[in-house]
Amino acid sequence: MYLFENPVLQREMLVNLRMGRAFVLLLFYQALLAVLVYFAWPREGRLEANPEAGRDLVNMLFLGQYVLSALMTPSFAAATITGEKERKTYEMLLASPLKPAAICFGKMLASLSHLMLLIVGSLPIAVLCLPLGGVDNTEILAAFLGLLLSVITFGMISIACSSYFSRTPAALVASYLIILPLALGAIWAWIGLEGDGQFRLTLTVTALPLICAAITASLFANTSARLLNPPDVGSEGKEVVDLEEEAKEAVGLVIQRDQFPDRLFAPPKSGELMPENSNPIYHKEIHSEIFSQGTLMLRLVIQISMVLALPIMAICLFIWPQLANWYIGYVALFNVLVGPVFSAGSVTSERERQTLDLLLTTTVTPWQILWGKLIASLRISSVLTLFLAWPLVLATVMVKDYWENLYAVLAYVGIILTTCLMTAIVGMFCSVIFRKTTMSLTTTYLVLLVLFVAPLAGSFFMQVFYPNSFRTIAVVTRQSEDLGAVSKTADEASDEDLVNNEEPSWNLSMLGYLPTSPVEYLSVASPFAAATSVPMNALNVDDEPRFVLYRQNWVFVLAYFFCSFCLIGILMLLMIWLFNSRWRVSQ
Repeated sequence: MYLFENPVLQREMLVNLRMGRAFVLLLFYQALLAVLVYFAWPREGRLEANPEAGRDLVNMLFLGQYVLSALMTPSFAAATITGEKERKTYEMLLASPLKPAAICFGKMLASLSHLMLLIVGSLPIAVLCLPLGGVDNTEILAAFLGLLLSVITFGMISIACSSYFSRTPAALVASYLIILPLALGAIWAWIGLEGDGQFRLTLTVTALPLICAAITASLFANTSARLLNPPDVGSEGKEVVDLEEEAKEAVGLVIQRDQFPDRLFAPPKSGELMPENSNPIYHKEIHSEIFSQGTLMLRLVIQISMVLALPIMAICLFIWPQLANWYIGYVALFNVLVGPVFSAGSVTSERERQTLDLLLTTTVTPWQILWGKLIASLRISSVLTLFLAWPLVLATVMVKDYWENLYAVLAYVGIILTTCLMTAIVGMFCSVIFRKTTMSLTTTYLVLLVLFVAPLAGSFFMQVFYPNSFRTIAVVTRQSEDLGAVSKTADEASDEDLVNNEEPSWNLSMLGYLPTSPVEYLSVASPFAAATSVPMNALNVDDEPRFVLYRQNWVFVLAYFFCSFCLIGILMLLMIWLFNSRWRVSQ
């Protein structure tokens, strides 16, 4: 009943693996890995005397697959149980003679089978790197063992989240908030133990299986128990939650909609008629639609994000202010994960309820429909994001180094707000194009990943494997009471100028940064690249080393704002045109 005679497993396997997109995804995944290995392959051929090239290539291949697996696993597994609730087959499944453990096992194995097929299919490409030296077959096998164990653990986390929610977007964002910190911690440990390969190999073979088995077994037992005694049976698990009762039974954070700051993103229900000339779309979205299924997802998002933000905030904003751009990157990443959840279903939900054609026959204009839904979703995502941005204001008041860089602080705030608007617009545009919320949300994440992260990955790839064709030009200024300001490029400045200068009257600072690789110009729309490029005065110049190279360029930051707002305007005009032409109104 668990493996060979499991109808849930058989049905899911037949549906998933026989779809055309399964073969397209496998082809694209293998082609991408093959292209990366081809361009990263040393032109000298076999490098027995220089094994660093082979080690870098294997690390790139493994870490790239690890990141992709962490990003793809929730999209495969987070809809396993919520999909049954959305298709109104959840109660029928629970009423079948199948054991809850068999249902959970079938769902997990079916959702991860395609992803495991991708990983196993990439093993021959990794084996091709063995002739380069630097690694042996045991290290490659151990790396892929750790990858498979991590995928199983991430999949079980996603299935457990799917059992707690009634909608796939809520389960998806909760899965990402739990999985991504674990994945980043694993990557940090893998890179940090690179100098001791034997110890890393031992941990991967002994400790990692025990940790993954403990997490997977506990979540499997918990999910099976929830299926045995489901708390959400009734109306296919879609009943409206009593928010007052939920607040009484909630553990930890409680959302009180009549108090500040909760009313910013969760205003209380209106007891009066709508004011004259108000937008009914916005009123309906902000007061009823978002919170009809309860506030569990919002409470988890706020609590997990704040717990993760505390150590990053302390290190990057207060202890080492020169790392403030890393905290801004964390805030932007949080918005990328959370923002699309509230906007990617704004129009597809109307299609799924078959109310879009009725909505367009009302006197409400397409512009009112779009901005009402946009503001409602943007209000929630931006307020949640700004909860993490307020420590930047606190650091500006408490840390003197930020007083001299107020323009940089304003640029950081502008980057955060622009990211909020961009994620909401992209999610809403995908919601206009697609028919299903799940497909819209997945496509939104994919577009944001390509737009924000792919250029940075390409830039890192060029720096590692093509260092001679990627040069950084920096302008260095030396201040002297006798000679005044003397400027030169970092290549012209000697080591004595930059490091060994013993005269206390000299001060070295970074004035500008100019990317010289065409790949880096593609990151002009990335908030992570823009945060790194915000100019700040050199901090702690009296500490060794005397010169710190920052990626600083106001032109790049201004180009980010210009490119982002141009893209936002284009997407908004396209949505208005599609609505005016009655795009996909008929069901």
